[in-house]
Amino acid sequence: MSTPIPAPGSGAPAAALRPLAERAQAPATLAAPAGAGGLSWRELGQDDVVALGGLVQRIEEADDPPYRTSPDEVAEYYDASHYWSAMGGWDAEGILRAFGFVRIQRGDLTVLRAFCSGGVDPAWRQHGIGGALIDWQVGRARQMFVETGVEAPARIVVHVDEGMDAMARLLTERGFSPRRWYMEMRRDLSKPIPEVSLDTHLSVVPWSAELDDAIRRAHNKAFGEQWDAQPHTPETWQQGRTHFVPAWSFVALDRSTDRAQVAGYLISGRYEQDWPALGWTEGYTEMIGVLPEWRGRHVASALLTRAMRAYADDGMEYAGLDVDTDNPTGAPLLFAHLGYERMRGSAMYTIEI
Repeated sequence: MSTPIPAPGSGAPAAALRPLAERAQAPATLAAPAGAGGLSWRELGQDDVVALGGLVQRIEEADDPPYRTSPDEVAEYYDASHYWSAMGGWDAEGILRAFGFVRIQRGDLTVLRAFCSGGVDPAWRQHGIGGALIDWQVGRARQMFVETGVEAPARIVVHVDEGMDAMARLLTERGFSPRRWYMEMRRDLSKPIPEVSLDTHLSVVPWSAELDDAIRRAHNKAFGEQWDAQPHTPETWQQGRTHFVPAWSFVALDRSTDRAQVAGYLISGRYEQDWPALGWTEGYTEMIGVLPEWRGRHVASALLTRAMRAYADDGMEYAGLDVDTDNPTGAPLLFAHLGYERMRGSAMYTIEI
């Protein structure tokens, strides 16, 4: 049961691009994934969230990634901030053995991005099911691009963790290319946390609900010119906050004028379900941004060290975050200077449309 997609007509044509309907080459019809094993395929809906959570748990127990997906995060696959379409393969006993999701963010879209995710039960691998799922996801993504009615550049996206060589091969065989690389970093909180001084009118304060929309607008401005930037609407900004920790989140304010301005911000999450797989506890920095006019004034360092102290005060062993290795602001060097160390990497594979 997919969420409805608006009728064509919304969105302005993107300059110098052929119509999306031509570029997408969407299949007129799309068969369910095939593969040996005799699975029965149907669309997944919200009524299947328990079965989906059980399958995700079996996959992660076998593959042992350095994270675990909570039931709340599984439920977020269906969140209202995205158009989504999902397919599941069931065995003769009625057990879900494979799934695939395609999700396109709603809102003010400058680039249409179809995020594909899925997996196959470890007991049902080596039957061609994974490759068939990717084929279905690519075809469904192309259809959904056209269904949005938005004329914009488009890309199909799959994130691949370091070491997932078989997945990388399946993707490259189907026309995907690695486009961006990311690294997870951590900082030992038992080591001294430096003091950071700010200009007279700058200060770091706790996150508050009253500041939240100003933070959203600051985020859109801070990342507006970066690759693959997508502005947040008030609705999309509120999505995916299952693990948000207000007490670990901070805002840098400039009070040099009558009205305080957001100079930077840091949003944190607490992912307790990941800690056994990681082997340590951590406060996780979900987002950090500094607006252009305040860069080079130690705002990011002040936010990070304030968050480190909050994590440490709550008994966390490490501060964690991830970063685009090509980040144009020099963030990887800043993190390393503050004591963060690389732990693992991942890559974004895309088909550009």
